[in-house]
Amino acid sequence: QVRLVESGGGLVQAGGSLRLSCAASGRTFSTYAMGWFRQAPGKEREIVATISWTGGRLYYADSVKGRFTISRDNAKNTVNLQMNSLKPEDTAVYYCAADRFQGPQSIATAASNYDYWGQGTQVTVSS
Repeated sequence: QVRLVESGGGLVQAGGSLRLSCAASGRTFSTYAMGWFRQAPGKEREIVATISWTGGRLYYADSVKGRFTISRDNAKNTVNLQMNSLKPEDTAVYYCAADRFQGPQSIATAASNYDYWGQGTQVTVSS
């Protein structure tokens, strides 16, 4: 079992930055692919970014490419999402998720692949 706890959300003006962090419990964190998803009111949950075990393979949704950066520190059991040049359309609840079944350089973009989820952290970008 893995417990995921997100932090770092908040209210920011358009053009600003936030850094989300996800702290994971469990000794096998380093063998899980990790992802950040988000869900805005009235919309489905969508992938934001994912990172493989080793950190060597990354994926970003087109809407955040060039603005967001995902990273992980397996020694500290954390995965981070640096969000720059934020836009009002980035407003959503952001969730951290862990996928047990990917290989060391594999990632998955579908929410259904992920086995563990955090409780979410609200990000609000004002115009």
